[in-house]
Amino acid sequence: MRVGFGLVLLLLGQCGLGAQGEGGGLSDVGEIREFQKTHPRDAVEESSKQTTPDIWDEVRALRDMMVELKADLKNMVIRLKASESQVNELKAELIVTKVHVELLQRENSVQTTELMSLETRLSATESEASDLQKQNADLQARLSSSESELLTSKSRIDQLEKENADLQARLSSSESELLISKSRIDQLEKENAAKPKVAFYTALTRAGRVGPYNTDTTLKYSIVHTNIGNAYSPASGFFTAPVKGLYYLQFTVSEVLRGLMGVKVYKNNQRIMYNQEFNHGDSHGYFTNSVILELIAGDIIYLALPSGQSAYDNGNNHNTFSGALLFPL
Repeated sequence: MRVGFGLVLLLLGQCGLGAQGEGGGLSDVGEIREFQKTHPRDAVEESSKQTTPDIWDEVRALRDMMVELKADLKNMVIRLKASESQVNELKAELIVTKVHVELLQRENSVQTTELMSLETRLSATESEASDLQKQNADLQARLSSSESELLTSKSRIDQLEKENADLQARLSSSESELLISKSRIDQLEKENAAKPKVAFYTALTRAGRVGPYNTDTTLKYSIVHTNIGNAYSPASGFFTAPVKGLYYLQFTVSEVLRGLMGVKVYKNNQRIMYNQEFNHGDSHGYFTNSVILELIAGDIIYLALPSGQSAYDNGNNHNTFSGALLFPL
């Protein structure tokens, strides 16, 4: 019975709480007393004798329980409000997170596009790298070939440098010899300038035939082409040595008539040579001879036509007499 009554009071307390909130319900002992006045007095008096102490204990227990429940309810309301605040914060964070996610998705899309572009560029770069590797291989081969050619060229250059050094040495030696030779030539030119120069070249005549005569006749070569030193006289036909030295003398005799043709060579009225040749008369006949004589200054050389013989000349220099000083003694 007491348990049932307690349960009724608990239910009434809960209903009061539900209807009035925190300020309603059986909040104090006066309300219980008011409740007790509504029952029949006899019944209350009869039962109160038996149950009053227990009821009051239960009421006190219920009151304490209600106080605890109200405290728990306040805590729950506070926690609910805190939870709602946290939920609102979480909602705000969720919105921010969604925005952030959208931004990240956009960035991811951009990065995906950039990544695809980078992959394309990477493929192109790899292709270029492959081409560069091939080019590098070609360059390496060409470099090796160039290095080989360079070594060959260096060896050739070393050889040429040695040859050049030898040539330089020979050139220096040749230059020294050339200087010596030039000095000697200068000296010889000076000496030669001081020495007499003698040379002559003459032809017999432009008139045609000379001779025959009854006696030997001195030939006067009247056409003078060269007469350096004036040692030859066309008036007498004599060559007079101006200085002591070695002389070279040459003559040529020609005739067109059939018969003997000849010439005699005299030195100071002394015959030193007599040459003759038989001409068959078919055309010009010729013979030539020469001598080298050591003469002293004043020696005379001339040619004589033998008696009974003749010579022919017409300006074409068929009969000539020439000579020169080789060197003085």
